[in-house]
Amino acid sequence: MENIYIVRCGESALKGKNKPYFERMLVQRIKKNLKDEAGVTVERVDGLIFVRTPEEIPQEDVLKRVGRVFGVDSISPAVEVPIEGLDAESALDAIGREAVAFMMKQIESRGIKTFKVDAKRADKTFAIQSPDIGKRIGARVLKGCKVLKVDVHEPDCFLYINVRRNFAYLYDKKIAGYGGLPLGTNGRGMVLLSGGIDSPVATFMMAHRGMYMDAVHFHSYPYTSERAFEKVKELAGILTDYCGRIRMFSINLLPIQEQIVQNCPEEETTILVRRFMMRIAEAIAKREGDLMLITGESLGQVASQTAASLVVTDAAVSLPVMRPLIAMDKTQIMDIARDIGTFETSIQPYEDCCTVFLPKHPVTQPKLERIEASESRLDVEALVSQAVESAELIIISQREGI
Repeated sequence: MENIYIVRCGESALKGKNKPYFERMLVQRIKKNLKDEAGVTVERVDGLIFVRTPEEIPQEDVLKRVGRVFGVDSISPAVEVPIEGLDAESALDAIGREAVAFMMKQIESRGIKTFKVDAKRADKTFAIQSPDIGKRIGARVLKGCKVLKVDVHEPDCFLYINVRRNFAYLYDKKIAGYGGLPLGTNGRGMVLLSGGIDSPVATFMMAHRGMYMDAVHFHSYPYTSERAFEKVKELAGILTDYCGRIRMFSINLLPIQEQIVQNCPEEETTILVRRFMMRIAEAIAKREGDLMLITGESLGQVASQTAASLVVTDAAVSLPVMRPLIAMDKTQIMDIARDIGTFETSIQPYEDCCTVFLPKHPVTQPKLERIEASESRLDVEALVSQAVESAELIIISQREGI
């Protein structure tokens, strides 16, 4: 025996001539998320994806794993009714028998009293049209399930019927996925990943648009602890449930911070450090073939995220900087963090490099010429080069059994 799941492609279905490519990528991602389970098959048939699993694999596990694949719009556990070689009347009779059995199970497990039939004739050669399929199967269910009544406005249960070429499928729900685009369809980006709430959410949102994610993490050891670094690796591990494997480059920023504190105005420390972080991230991104930088900044949230500060920060690099959270407030960001499972880890009270040498009164309206004048007191190229060379690569593998 096997369980069957219908997976809908959502946005990928709108890609015109590129649709098969997006669907193939989506099939690959679903297979990868289920790779540790034996006997699973995933196939694409006429715009839908069918996942078949052995009966012993818990349904909730499959729904969770498939639902986290970007590009999946919705999933339906389904019952398959063979109708190959049957005329329309015989096929409808077979569907009707299975529909009665299906609804009896809903009565027993959920105590439903009302239902509505939603029938779709995907195979247009089938001789009975969709409205008539719905009416006739509904009548069959009413006859076979005496406790049920039809309610077309607020039914306890929908009975969906999808009649295709050789099979019909029955299901009662469409479980929403995350949507978006399959990973790998939009290249690779480099995220500046901290231990806070925002940057993990930014990582999730860019992966949601089909981008593979690399990460660079800055620390200030020994001012920041080993436990703070473990926290970031834990966050990256959670993100692999959605993003797949993450290559994380770890860099000790302390030598640069000490040079800035010794040679530059205190109030400019934050913006100067930020510009160095961007330069280092860009150098690694270019070397690794990443197309853009991604940060978790939200406009006006802190001193380094005012409009003027962001303009000055971006002037340090040539790669485009994506800020998917730019117009979101903290409450919205926190809601997403809770939904994807990073929030509880992010709020653990461990320091990060941004809290080291924090000025009492950071500049909020920096002028590029003044910042560049301060940087002229430093050997910027050498400091960036040393930081890039010292980067430690950590591979965060996708977790199994999610």
